[in-house]
Amino acid sequence: MVDFPIEAVRGKFPALSLSDKGRRRIYLDNPAGTQVPQAVADAVSRCLLTTNANLGGYFETTVAAQAVVDEAHQAMADFLGAASPEEIIIGANMTTLTYHMSRTLGRSLKPGDEIILTRMDHEGNVSPWLQLAEDLGLVVRWLPFDEQSWQVEEAALAGLLSDKTRLVALNYASNLTGSINRVRSLTAIAKQAGALVYVDAVQFAPHGLIDVQHLGCDFLICSAYKFFGPHMGILWGRLDVIEGLKPYKCRCSSNGLPERFELGTPQIELMAGLTAAVDHFAGLGAAVGETGSRRQKIAKAFEVSIAYENPLAQRLIDGLSGISGLTIHGITDPKRLGDRVPTVSFTVDGIVPETIVRQMNAENIFLWSGHNYAWEIVHQLGIPAEQGVVRIGIAHYNTAAEIDETLESVHRVIAMLRQQRS
Repeated sequence: MVDFPIEAVRGKFPALSLSDKGRRRIYLDNPAGTQVPQAVADAVSRCLLTTNANLGGYFETTVAAQAVVDEAHQAMADFLGAASPEEIIIGANMTTLTYHMSRTLGRSLKPGDEIILTRMDHEGNVSPWLQLAEDLGLVVRWLPFDEQSWQVEEAALAGLLSDKTRLVALNYASNLTGSINRVRSLTAIAKQAGALVYVDAVQFAPHGLIDVQHLGCDFLICSAYKFFGPHMGILWGRLDVIEGLKPYKCRCSSNGLPERFELGTPQIELMAGLTAAVDHFAGLGAAVGETGSRRQKIAKAFEVSIAYENPLAQRLIDGLSGISGLTIHGITDPKRLGDRVPTVSFTVDGIVPETIVRQMNAENIFLWSGHNYAWEIVHQLGIPAEQGVVRIGIAHYNTAAEIDETLESVHRVIAMLRQQRS
């Protein structure tokens, strides 16, 4: 096994060296957004300063700007294993793109058609479809997750499918429980029923290699700011599916792919940062010995990142598990570490999550409380939505020392809050 070059990786992220009044920062808010390498910030700045123009002209900056846009689509094709950059649609964020695609798909749906939504998804892959169903008179069927496996089970999906099912919206990994779904097998079941499959991979993309062709789904979406890039969303659509769609767009804008789905002037400078974020993974793969294509380097980067992140996640889980009255909502079995990403959420009997988080934030340990838009999960689990959970999320720039310091803080803060309550 190749050693993970943690110090070299951390050296690429300027934010990791910042302090506040002499106090170090520990970034464990990563499920809500990661820090960025210097190369990403440099790419955005360079684009704004040297290639700042709209597209479609013949002078130097507009030609250079088009190259930035083309490079970003190719980079994401490599990142996701797409067959062509024409399948890559880049926009403002995951939720906006999903609303846009849901309305486009809605043009072919009629009252009585059925869609399946899961109780495990982020609200960005729920509300767009719920509101589409309300607008068009569609039937929504709800797919719960299994509270023993913490995953969506194939048998449960098969039991909901019918000859009226038109779409199944799934998530790859939960932003609250961290559980990874078996997307390929779930997709295969849905496709047998003739349904389209729309996959939210926002939480999986920072932690595992995505191969859209292998998965067999029709759409897959992710967010660059969750994998060390700028704030934007990326939607992959299978070419033979998106070629037949008629999106909402300006009459005079391009009908080409993917341009017909990319409304308005592109975020060109952010696309430059997006390419740099993908190249961060490729650079990591190269640093640990991979000499092949960019895709092969990305695959190697995830191989070593997973081997590095998983022990950190288990270290965190083990440390939390020893606290009485604390419940981890997700997979804790060390043998199933491969079935989760390193996002760990918990509640503590009698203590509101926000009170824990406020104390830890004051110690410059950055993490979140709340439902984190996992609206259906907290309701299925009976967790008060107005309180939610404490969520700790690891990225591949975190260290074992940071996990240990965080655990020490959790233990101390809970003990203090219990003493105040007694």
